[in-house]
Amino acid sequence: MKEITVTVDYEGLKYQTNIITNKEACEDEIRKQAEDQIRRQLNN
Repeated sequence: MKEITVTVDYEGLKYQTNIITNKEACEDEIRKQAEDQIRRQLNN
């Protein structure tokens, strides 16, 4: 496992989030995880 800090542009604003993922995760998977996490946090 590794922790990565990702900056995501979501609905015109930039958000920074931490993602914990496996070492083999590709960049697209990490970006999708970050976007999903931001979306969940903003919709709660």
